Amino acid sequence: MTTEHHYFATCPRGLEPVLAQELSALGAGNVAPTDGGVGCTGPWTLCYAANLESRVASRILWRVLERPYRDEEDIYAAVRSLPWHTWFGPERTIRVGVAAIKSPLQSLDFATLRIKDAVCDAFRAKSARRPDVDTRAPDIRIQAFLSACDCTLYIDTSGDALFKRGYRKEAGIAPLRENLAAGILRLTGWDGAGALLDPMCGSGTFLCEAAMIALDRAPGLKRRFAFENLALHDERAWRQMLERAEARVKTAAALPIHGADRYGDMLKLARANLAALGMEHAVQLKQANVLELPPPAASGTIVTNPPYGVRLNEQDEMAAFYPQLGDALKKKYSGWTAYILSADMRLPKLIGLKASRRTPLYNGALECRLFEYRVVAGTMRKTPVTRDP
Repeated sequence: MTTEHHYFATCPRGLEPVLAQELSALGAGNVAPTDGGVGCTGPWTLCYAANLESRVASRILWRVLERPYRDEEDIYAAVRSLPWHTWFGPERTIRVGVAAIKSPLQSLDFATLRIKDAVCDAFRAKSARRPDVDTRAPDIRIQAFLSACDCTLYIDTSGDALFKRGYRKEAGIAPLRENLAAGILRLTGWDGAGALLDPMCGSGTFLCEAAMIALDRAPGLKRRFAFENLALHDERAWRQMLERAEARVKTAAALPIHGADRYGDMLKLARANLAALGMEHAVQLKQANVLELPPPAASGTIVTNPPYGVRLNEQDEMAAFYPQLGDALKKKYSGWTAYILSADMRLPKLIGLKASRRTPLYNGALECRLFEYRVVAGTMRKTPVTRDP
């Protein structure tokens, strides 16, 4: 358990610095952010802690191979030499995935096949059995990454992606991924104490993630992980970690977290998701138009992901909505800081507020910006200075 292992934690692009902070706080060493994730080292229990506690990671990958290659046969030989039988049994199902940047190989499908063959042949050399392939719900996911010269092989310790917390019973249209919402909350600097408002909350992803932060509930508390299928798994150490995480969860009393939406059907989705966490009474929900919604406190943080137009008529509606939103913020929310996630790059031109920060982020493959607005009364536009003649 004290052996140093190499891990790579993937995350939504743009949140690598936040994930690096999380992993460092969990005791990871050699923390190295890179595009799409963070590399680090630590004992086997680090993969338990990262899967259980990280609010931002998408997957925790355990690196088992890093070696130069020239062709598929080099990859086959390297993978075939690994001690697969010491990591899991042949009764486990597997799935192999391959990603590449500037790889000289002509076919990633053939590389995938050769990796699968290598794993199965390694098992056959030890026993008469070999793992079966399950592309839908495998016990073990094996992921290869090919650069121009090197092959890096990982075993996925997470299983289902970590943004699948288990609480989302219902989702609206184009729902925000849970780990992106948690990362955005971290970027706002909200600490769980001050007022938080999502005035266009939809199915309530920001609200659910905020409530878990405020109540110190680990995001992976109620789900299973792929590391439980590995021979290295220490059930006793894992159970002890789970018990400590469960013991620190605070009582779900009323929190200064507020959500609103124009549509009652959306609020029903948000309420159902909060109820799945046992937090339906901890968050205040109201059906209201954001343009008419009074602030729930004198100051606080607004975080929201407004709808964006896809069809032409929707684009026209959003172009008319943005100036109204800016006016409503200026008139009612002086002293608040607003964070608006949008894939519509017209927003900063139309809202009539000056963004103090713009952070590029991705919701899946969708490129977005997180705009920060420090709201003051009146207008943010500079007025000309008059001089005495």
